[in-house]
Amino acid sequence: MISGADLEFRGYLRAPHEAKPTALGLWTKSTDVFGRRECVPELIAGEIYPGQDATDRVETHLLMLQESGFLTLYRADGSEWIQLVRPLKADTRGAPDDCPPPPVQDSPWDPMAMGGARERAAARAGERMRAEQGVRASQWATWADGQERRPEPPRRPLLLDAPPIGCPDHPNGRYQDCGPCGTARRRHDRWVAEARYGEKLTDYEQAVGDDEPF
Repeated sequence: MISGADLEFRGYLRAPHEAKPTALGLWTKSTDVFGRRECVPELIAGEIYPGQDATDRVETHLLMLQESGFLTLYRADGSEWIQLVRPLKADTRGAPDDCPPPPVQDSPWDPMAMGGARERAAARAGERMRAEQGVRASQWATWADGQERRPEPPRRPLLLDAPPIGCPDHPNGRYQDCGPCGTARRRHDRWVAEARYGEKLTDYEQAVGDDEPF
């Protein structure tokens, strides 16, 4: 039975949250009373996660648990084995010890302890990183394209198309006010006002589309 002291074991506390269900399963279901078993990820996945395709998950979790100090992975008798650093308390008197103990010279941090498991995990990590980088690159390319400001031709000033201000009674450029001059000026101002209003209406119609009736 798992005790409170077991849950406070540093190797368990340091384990990533996603790997802790596998740690609990190794404690309660998948190792002997000495905390050992042969490292066969397919069998461990079937014992801890029955009915699920969890072999890759277990391989990754075993590496995480080794790095956190929860277990040791080692080679012996031509196979790969697991040794829990803190097995659950149990009466080991008379218990069969069928699993070889870890050799003293093996380090619990040996990256080759699981043979090809680490290589497969590294390959999956590389694929994930490349996929994420591809998404980020595409997002930044879209953002950069949106930030570019393409040159636009200048808008023609309205005054260049307005009727002349001049008055036929002043062909020589006199500046004194008279009735015809006032009429010409008002005609000019009205044309400019109508042109500006027409532009604003055009912007409005473009904004609302075909949804607004007349």
